[in-house]
Amino acid sequence: MAKRKRLTPARVPAEDATEATAPLETKAQFPRYKDGVYRAPVRAPIADVAQDAAATAALSEVAQTLADARSEGRLIQALPLDVIEADYLVRDRIDVDADEMAVLLTSLRSRGQQTAIEVTALEDGRYGLISGWRRLRALREIQTEDPTRDRALAIVRTPENAAEAYLAMVEENEIRVGLSYYERARVVVRAVERGVYPTDQQALRALFHAASRPKRSKIGSFVRIVRALDAHLQFPTQLTERSGLALAQALDAEPEMRARIIAALTPAPSTAAAETAALANVLAAKPATAKPKADRKPQVPDLGTSAVSSEDIQMLPNGITLMKLDPETWVLRGPQLRDEMFQAKWAAWLKDA
Repeated sequence: MAKRKRLTPARVPAEDATEATAPLETKAQFPRYKDGVYRAPVRAPIADVAQDAAATAALSEVAQTLADARSEGRLIQALPLDVIEADYLVRDRIDVDADEMAVLLTSLRSRGQQTAIEVTALEDGRYGLISGWRRLRALREIQTEDPTRDRALAIVRTPENAAEAYLAMVEENEIRVGLSYYERARVVVRAVERGVYPTDQQALRALFHAASRPKRSKIGSFVRIVRALDAHLQFPTQLTERSGLALAQALDAEPEMRARIIAALTPAPSTAAAETAALANVLAAKPATAKPKADRKPQVPDLGTSAVSSEDIQMLPNGITLMKLDPETWVLRGPQLRDEMFQAKWAAWLKDA
């Protein structure tokens, strides 16, 4: 008959109970009891190596994620206000509405900066402002009240060139706060002057590529105003779309229009209403278009005909009709007037008359 295996622990003497009831040891543990003293288990060296490797990999992943976020412009940083150069780009905004700025200041004082500005890294730890000019200006004003508020939340962008930086500035303002047509045209001109684009047309197409063709055409009209009058207009953002297009058309149609406008704006008007009125008066005035008498083509009767009659209309030989419009104006009509010899003959007559 086979023996059954014992299913219960064997009885041991009392003096050996401590050793007998101690937990079983494993290869990864030192004896828990030694010399009657409890000792904590010791981890195997491979466990420490695995833990260190996992921690290192996690830190590397976090560092790479932060580096990618920074390089891709997804990381918001707190930058000192004094390292940000507001004039890195020629700003497209000329005027700031006082009421809008007051609202912005109130919001920043009470709630802090909610939207980050955009900058690009320069040399020596400085940053050039791409977008957020109004926020930066407001933050610096608040800093004068509370020197401890000396930082701005910013996203560091890495534009490939200046053209991308200008485009980012324009698009940010187009989305957030609409610019006047004059301000849009002015940034086109300034970008060309700085060599970012070779021509006004290329700058216009690049900076406002998302705008419709009619809108780009209107901005192009204001570009001509900026080129001609930027140094003489005190309140250019007050030009409405309609008045600006009329002014651009007048500048194109009449070569002397620019000089007339500059004269009308001298001395410089002190208010926007006065400047608008001065421009309207120049556009409403009709310039003298009559050419000097010496420049006119001769239109007088042939010397071989009878003396000119005092009647208002007289038929002359060779099918020529003479009409008297006023005491100093006579009009000749007829096919003979197209003859060059006829014209030369009467030019000599006018010279001696």
